[in-house]
Amino acid sequence: MSKQSLINYWKNSGMINDIKLLNAFRKVKRENFVLDKKRAYEDTALPIICRQTISQPSTVMLMLQALELKEDDKVLEIGTGSGYNLALICRIVKGVVYSLEVHKELIEFAEKNLNKEKINNYEIFHRNGYFGLKKYAPYDKIILTAAPNEIPFELIKQLKINGTMIAPVGKYSQKMLKIIKKKDKIIKEDLGDFLFVPMVK
Repeated sequence: MSKQSLINYWKNSGMINDIKLLNAFRKVKRENFVLDKKRAYEDTALPIICRQTISQPSTVMLMLQALELKEDDKVLEIGTGSGYNLALICRIVKGVVYSLEVHKELIEFAEKNLNKEKINNYEIFHRNGYFGLKKYAPYDKIILTAAPNEIPFELIKQLKINGTMIAPVGKYSQKMLKIIKKKDKIIKEDLGDFLFVPMVK
């Protein structure tokens, strides 16, 4: 499958219609973030280093579309992985995007991949994602690329009022949740069933 055939599939099916996101997908070369470049545009998850995976393109795009990114958003990503999801966010957001990763080898891998794309509006921190990053909180948007058993309360605390978080949640199979923080309540929307690697503490 080619990059353009994926775009055509998403547009024709109505799955992805966010123009900014589709433009970001066009710009970022997924082959720079995978180990097997020939499989870069298969709509499937692929193994990377540290026994982790890069999520299938459709899942990445659905999550980012649900996040409703704006140019001036302050964004926190939990789980840098290959850096691909971060690259797409950086192509939409004008400011610095913050990302947390527990595996040092993955940080080096992601930075090398992002450098190929000449992307530099990001900061990656080697730390436990469950605690977020208080230093730059609160955030307009938070996205988790690995699955906690339950929503980390500390991340909710670091979300702005009216901010949005997208997170796969669950131990064995996950529900993708869209969480919107209001002044006096948390609104949760179920976006469907997915399979993600567990979030490491």
